Amino acid sequence: MEYRVLGRTGIKVSAIGIGGGGFENKSYVACEEMLDCAIKEGINFFDIYNSNPEVRSNVGQALRKYPRNSFVIEGHLCSTWDNGQYRRTRDFNEVVNAFEDLLIRLQVDYVDVGMIHYVDDQKDFDNIFHGEIINYAKELKERGIITSLGLSTHNPDIAFRAVETGIIDVILFSINPAYDMLPASEDVDILFEESTFKNRIYKGIDPKRDELYHTCQNAGVALTVMKGYAAGVLLSDKESPFEKAMTPVQCLHYCLTRPAVASVMVGVADTNQILAATAYVTVSNTEKDYSEILANAPRSSFSGHCMYCGHCAPCSKMIDIASVNKYLDLALIQDRVPETIKNHYDLLEHHANECIECGHCMKNCPFGVEVINKMKQAVKLFGS
Repeated sequence: MEYRVLGRTGIKVSAIGIGGGGFENKSYVACEEMLDCAIKEGINFFDIYNSNPEVRSNVGQALRKYPRNSFVIEGHLCSTWDNGQYRRTRDFNEVVNAFEDLLIRLQVDYVDVGMIHYVDDQKDFDNIFHGEIINYAKELKERGIITSLGLSTHNPDIAFRAVETGIIDVILFSINPAYDMLPASEDVDILFEESTFKNRIYKGIDPKRDELYHTCQNAGVALTVMKGYAAGVLLSDKESPFEKAMTPVQCLHYCLTRPAVASVMVGVADTNQILAATAYVTVSNTEKDYSEILANAPRSSFSGHCMYCGHCAPCSKMIDIASVNKYLDLALIQDRVPETIKNHYDLLEHHANECIECGHCMKNCPFGVEVINKMKQAVKLFGS
């Protein structure tokens, strides 16, 4: 495994990390198998944004047999569990209770990076950095309960402001070749509108994003990467905005060659996907090379594609919107709906036909997905 220093924190992390999404809807045995595989492969870095108490407990129990100094946790503040669903929160009491629950369930005395969860607009940023949440985070750092302070965002403008505070050590940021051809904007939603790409000639990374990466590098602020595969879109000929699939290794190499990037928090569903990611450290430079694909990038890209991040939650009807969209997208790229996908969809506790079109999910979505239309598509395709 390749290890990198996490910016000015001095913490050494594996270049390949594991995101928390893959532990959702898994048994303890499955979580343990994935974590054991990851650690055997040299991975020591885990992002736990999850508020799901079962996930937290499973991960904590599986990591318990390893020395605490042998793994690094990027644990999130402001992620809570509400009536069986994930919810982002800015309520101070909820933030405190949820973070204390994280420590208890992970069976740790501290987390290495205390990550302020999902900040994408200026008003939200101002409220956090002029209120109780940032003071609480600072207090945790002073007490050694968090070793360093981080912030997660999809918005380059917010990332710049985080660097400017001087107190953010790590930024969890969405990076991949598709995103990097998008211009920066305070309105994250427009980054995925087709009009953004009209008459645009792809000349490489957008200047503002490039400036952000260099700014972080110069300030000693580490970047950890989410959405390195663009939720699998880049791995598909049909779905990729470049009209040619990239391999996991090519995606990882792109991310890991950006300035300030210390680790890519890969979303994995099983041990095979872990091994596909850790192959990065053994394959040849030729296999890592992504230049031919990017050199032939089209002048326009997809609009409003679901990244399955779960930020649409909570749903007033308890629909797992991210899973519905995932199964819908998987089905739509096939000639016919595979029985396995239909079975997975049928096993969901709540289905798309329960949607009441309240629109709360669309307000929460950082990628401008037309969720209500997606639910209607799912009903038409799956029958419920």
